[in-house]
Amino acid sequence: MQKNCQHINHRGDCCSEPELLNGFCFWHSRSVDKNIPDLKLRLEAYARSGRSMSGFQLARTDLSGLDLVNHGSRQGFDLSYADLYHANLSGAHLYKLNLSHSSLMKADFHEANLNEANLSDCNLLGVNLKRSKLANVHWGRVLRQERLALQARGAERRQLNDESEEVYRNLCKTCEGQGYFEEAGEFFFKEMQMRRLKFPLNDWHRYFFYIIELFSGYGERPLRVIMFSLLVVFGCALLYYFLGIQDGSRLIQYQEGLAPSQIVADLRDCVYYSVVTFTTLGYGDIVPIGNARILASIEAFVGSFSIALFVVVFVKKMAR
Repeated sequence: MQKNCQHINHRGDCCSEPELLNGFCFWHSRSVDKNIPDLKLRLEAYARSGRSMSGFQLARTDLSGLDLVNHGSRQGFDLSYADLYHANLSGAHLYKLNLSHSSLMKADFHEANLNEANLSDCNLLGVNLKRSKLANVHWGRVLRQERLALQARGAERRQLNDESEEVYRNLCKTCEGQGYFEEAGEFFFKEMQMRRLKFPLNDWHRYFFYIIELFSGYGERPLRVIMFSLLVVFGCALLYYFLGIQDGSRLIQYQEGLAPSQIVADLRDCVYYSVVTFTTLGYGDIVPIGNARILASIEAFVGSFSIALFVVVFVKKMAR
């Protein structure tokens, strides 16, 4: 008999008529027609009964104005692993709702309340979040497509990276337009990471993007510019100490047998000269000699570039 059944319940038996109308089979079967007038009322009543809604199949359903706020509780209702493909949830009240691992592809959350909702590991491709409330949403560390791309190869991996880039771009624009600037910056950073991964390993664009990411985080990591600048200053100072610089008639250069106090004083002077060169101040009290001249020219160029980069990154962050 079970072989002829179209709908099987959680016990592995054929669904009874009550289960088809409002039980396990109704909510978990993809083939059951859920476009009924009282669907929202049924779903709200099911949630308030305390039963889990995990795995519900609600693709293409009209749930506009749905109220799934768990009033009087610190935890929201559980709608994880649900299928909400192309579902209409515009104006829905979904405060603290757990939607983790759900398919929200092309779902409409226009003007919905998603404050503090859990959207980790969801399929967010094509989701509409315009004018929705997104305060303290838990997005997860990576997107579902991004996670799957790490396990895929070839064309499938490129497609998943393309989808990840599209999702991050959509989230960035949505958050920026609604004033969630910190989240927008993080999504822009991830969008650029996905764009970098689209290039093959032998493409120079991939490494160019990586350098920008390493030095400035695509304009979203001012601290990286500062750390890079400090690395250049102290690294060049150490090189100056071995190559030699001239302070008037005194040669500052590593020599065996120097007292520790003299080594410290010389290194201090090298750091001073490196800072002056990096910032292109050029006081002229200390000058490079020999190969140190080439190093000084390179450091001055890198310093000018780094200072300009920091200004751009800082202004970008402050402008938000």
